[in-house]
Amino acid sequence: MTSPCSDAFVFFGATGDLAYKKIFPALQAMILAGELEMPIIGIAYSGWSQQQLRDRARASIEEHATLDPAAFTRLCAQLYYLDGDYTQDAVYHELRQRLGQARRPLHYLAIPPSMFATVVQGLAKAGCADNARIVVEKPFGRNLASAQALNRTLQTVFPESAIFRIDHYLGKEAVENLLYFRFANSFLEPLWNRSYIHSVEITLAESFGIEGRGSFYEEAGALRDVVQNHLLQVVTLLAMEAPVSTDPAGMRAEKLRLLRAMRPLEPGNVVRGQFDGYRHEKGVAPDSQVETFIALRLHIDTWRWAGVPFYLRAGKCLPITTTEVRVDLNPPPLPVFDVISPAQSNFFRFRLSPEVVIAAGTRVKQAGSGMRGEGVELLARNQPGYDALPYQRLLGDALRGDGTLFTSDACVEQAWAVVQPVLDAPGPVQSYPRGSWGPPAAAAIVADTEGWHDPQPEAGAPC
Repeated sequence: MTSPCSDAFVFFGATGDLAYKKIFPALQAMILAGELEMPIIGIAYSGWSQQQLRDRARASIEEHATLDPAAFTRLCAQLYYLDGDYTQDAVYHELRQRLGQARRPLHYLAIPPSMFATVVQGLAKAGCADNARIVVEKPFGRNLASAQALNRTLQTVFPESAIFRIDHYLGKEAVENLLYFRFANSFLEPLWNRSYIHSVEITLAESFGIEGRGSFYEEAGALRDVVQNHLLQVVTLLAMEAPVSTDPAGMRAEKLRLLRAMRPLEPGNVVRGQFDGYRHEKGVAPDSQVETFIALRLHIDTWRWAGVPFYLRAGKCLPITTTEVRVDLNPPPLPVFDVISPAQSNFFRFRLSPEVVIAAGTRVKQAGSGMRGEGVELLARNQPGYDALPYQRLLGDALRGDGTLFTSDACVEQAWAVVQPVLDAPGPVQSYPRGSWGPPAAAAIVADTEGWHDPQPEAGAPC
């Protein structure tokens, strides 16, 4: 049964960094697409005026998107600013008044998780949570125990079906394409298992540093910031079984089954690094042990994947900014023509950002009289076209009550359970030069292969 659409959009943290970078551009895009014909209420405790919020929205869209004068005029007509202290009941009672006839609001919490409980209880006391939905930003806790506590806090007021845990990574077109490619092409299924796949490698590389967010990064680190959420989600899309349906329940059931089959990380299968100069960044402790790079070996204990290593790495100040998946196939069982090593065998390569590319690595005969081969990539590149902003896609889904691209309480907790052993015993960080591929010790993670496959700039595309 289709859920009724929300009839108002409320976002807490309206004057914050996330609203400036992501939410205002998404709101204009949704208005352009006819997806947001409802009251929009921004709430913060900044002492701002209505006009200041509108000016902030304009500056946001001009910097991070393209201002459409007509759409922006409509946005301003729907936008109202409510200034108030989240700890005071008055702000929630005024919100209830401002909602007017709206009875199914969507509340977006773009605020620190430490304030979630206060806001959730305030919404409930003022009657703003009745028939409402709520969106919360990652990080969903800092470890397994805090994630469980956060879920309990949300579920005291909202049913699980009304809770949307947003991870903008899942709203990217390229990430959705990965899921589609797997299950829309029948030729993959006979190959997509331990009999044919040698290893899977995922790299999330950023050429920039922490960009002035030292205090935030000291609380997060690469494991919490991108591995526990982004990269484990990519693993689920690569390795999950086909869902029995494409509704949220069907998708989440298969993701959860896969997460439960992941062996908890062993600290010996993890290398943590820190780029040179990190400890001199503003907000960073002079003796910080927070990782800006992490490489790990993950195992999935199912019949499909038993014995197939999944190699994951992520880091800042690396040579290139990109996210890439490489699935290496086993070489032929007997060398008919020339000996083919695992590094020379067939593979699939998925470039998820900044370009979107799907490539298949094959071998063809070299020119000449001998039966010698060489590797060739068969490449499909996405064609330029309309690509909805991730936040536009995800906020639109939340307004409609579609939880397909959002994660559940059980999936969040299970992902934390996978990484918890490393949080408990992280080990030391090892330094690495800016512009390198991390500390030399990361090579030990892939010691049973012929090394990492370092992503390269796509031909004709900027790195």
